[in-house]
This record gives sequence, C-alpha cells and structure tokens, in this order.
Amino acid sequence: MTPAQKLAGLVVLVLVLMAGAAGVTWQVQDWRMGKKLAEQAGLYTDDLAAISNAAAAQARGEQGKRMTLEQLLAESDQQHTKELFDAQRNQARLRDRLATADVRLSVLIEDSASGCNVPTAPGAGGVVHAARRAQLDPAHAQRIIRITDDGDNALIALRACQAYVRGIAH
Repeated sequence: MTPAQKLAGLVVLVLVLMAGAAGVTWQVQDWRMGKKLAEQAGLYTDDLAAISNAAAAQARGEQGKRMTLEQLLAESDQQHTKELFDAQRNQARLRDRLATADVRLSVLIEDSASGCNVPTAPGAGGVVHAARRAQLDPAHAQRIIRITDDGDNALIALRACQAYVRGIAH
C-alpha cells in the first residue's frame, strides 16, 4: 500500500468513526429528550387530573347549592299557594254569606251634632260603640269584598316575591 492509499484509508476510517460518533451522539440526545418529554407528559397528566378534580368538586358544590335553592323556592311556592288558596276560600265564604244576607256590611254614621260617635259606656248589645250604623246594599258590599280580595291577593303575591328575593340573595 502506498502512502496515499494509507492516507485515504485513514481519512475514510476517521470519517466512519466521526459518523459513528455523531450517530451515537444523536442517539444519546434522543434518549435524553425522550426522558424529558416523558417527564413533562407525566406532569401535564397530573396537572390535568388535578384541574379536572377541582372542576368536578366545584360543579358538585354548585349543584348542591342549586338543589337547595330549588327546594327552598318550591317550599316558598307551596306556602304562597296555600296562603292564596286559604284567602280565596275565606273570601268566597264571606261573599256567600253576604249574598245570603247572613252577614251584612255596615258603615258608621258620624253624628255631626255631638262630633263624637263613642259613648261613655259600651252598650250591652255589641262591641261597636257608634251611635248609628248604615247597612250597605249587597251589591256594594260585593264590590267592596272584591276590592279587598284584590288587595289580599296582592299582599300574598308581594310576600311570595319577597321570599323569592330573600332566597336568591342568600
């Protein structure tokens, strides 16, 4: 072998060794990066699991609050319905008693001469102290009862709305 061939063989051998070293370097770097990526993937999975568990716990808490509020509102609605039904039943009973003349509505008549309707001693016949009363026409009495019915219904609805707002506010 000539020195030029030896030199060329040596150059080829150096190139092969360099190529092998580069391949090994790439392989080592690939292992290192793979290990780092696997660690990051594990941390990412752990973070996702923690976030998911926190979100699920928060959703369960909110659902519990919602269920409690719905239950309170249902109870409030039942109470409102019962009050409204009772008031309507009492109003219907009063209207029936007015219609059958079992009960008569009357108003106090002011005695303008004395300026006072209250006697010094109550009478034995009743608890009203006025000297004179005037009976109302049954039709007028029915209209007055309708007006008071509307007022009662409005008060019951107002209490229901206030209970709803108090339930929502808490």
